[in-house]
Amino acid sequence: MAASLAAGLMHAVPASAQPASCDGPGCTPNITGGVVLGAPCADTAYHVFGTTSWGRLVFCGSPRRYEPRYFRSPSMAGVKEFGASCAGYENWVAQAPDGLFLSCQSNNGAPRWDRGDDE
Repeated sequence: MAASLAAGLMHAVPASAQPASCDGPGCTPNITGGVVLGAPCADTAYHVFGTTSWGRLVFCGSPRRYEPRYFRSPSMAGVKEFGASCAGYENWVAQAPDGLFLSCQSNNGAPRWDRGDDE
């Protein structure tokens, strides 16, 4: 009986039990609520997304190396993997599973998720 139980545990997990993909801001973890557009913010690399009191998506950015502020966000693709293809999401932003800010950029003709902060 123990052998049949062990054999049953070795079968692959059904696809429905795998984590669901996240394709938008609604399922993205650690988005800060109650952000004021234009307000100062601290981190332009990790967990940069927020929402205003009226629900607008914003991100913490530092254009031209000025002090970081919250800006209106481009379209957000949810949680994506750094370096993965982002075909169809050109000029969109996303968050990596570890919270890294990602941007869909073309590199040598291939769109890839790359760092969204200027590092």
